[in-house]
This record gives sequence, structure tokens and C-alpha cells, in this order.
Amino acid sequence: MSHNPDRLVSRQIFVSAPASEIFNLLADSSRHSEIDGSGMVKGANPSNPRLSLGASFGMNMKMGVPYKMTNTVVEFEEGRRIAWQHLGGHTWRYILEPTDGGTIVTEEFDGNTAKTQLGLIVLRSYSHNAKAIEKTLANLAAKFASVD
Repeated sequence: MSHNPDRLVSRQIFVSAPASEIFNLLADSSRHSEIDGSGMVKGANPSNPRLSLGASFGMNMKMGVPYKMTNTVVEFEEGRRIAWQHLGGHTWRYILEPTDGGTIVTEEFDGNTAKTQLGLIVLRSYSHNAKAIEKTLANLAAKFASVD
């Protein structure tokens, strides 16, 4: 499959925390609603284990009406990278790069793996997800901000 850069929304932020601490939050689906910038993630379905490659996890969502979504972890490198897909096929990815005083966190919405581009275009997923990613990353940085 060819990679089209127009189908990738990617943003990054510096977070003043070790990559391992940030990764632990991302690998715990029950905590995703704490940082969600889209307003759609309402919580995890009960008894989700810590995520790992191939793990499936359910999320309670709401876009107008409540619904449930099952995701599967498709990329996993402890402390560095985690990504998942759901039945639509597109990928949500986090990449963590340790740096002086913290971590550069990149969040990506990758539509290159989507089963249908038309659905993403009709729903304006690329522009909506760019805004949601920016809010999510700001929420993530605030979660780990120093409290002095």
C-alpha cells in the first residue's frame, strides 16, 4: 500500500515527564478519557488489561449518540510507540522520543490504512482529528506538568 502524506495528521508536543510514565498512561485504555481532546472518548469497557501488541480493547464513545468501539493494538514498542486500529482500519499512533527534561510526544491519525477514504472525507476526519490531536496533546502535557 502506498503512503500518501495528505492522509496523515501528525502533531507533537514536549511533555516534562519520562517516556515510561507517559507510555504507561497510553497503554492503560481506562485512562484514555483523561486526555482525549475530541470529547468522544467516554471511558473504557470494563476489564481492559494493560495494552500489548495484538491486544483488543473496547471503548465507550459518543458522537451524537453513545456507541462502543473495539480497537486492536497493531504497533507496540514498550516506552516508545503504540498504535491501534478499529474496524474502519485507520490508525491512531503515539511515538515517544526521550529528550532532555522530558519527552517529545507525537500523535498521529493515519488514514493510509483506512478501508475507505470516502468516509473519512465526508466526515471531515482529517481536519477534525487535527484539532482533537492538538487538544489531546495539550491535555497530556498538562497531566504531567510539574506541580511546585
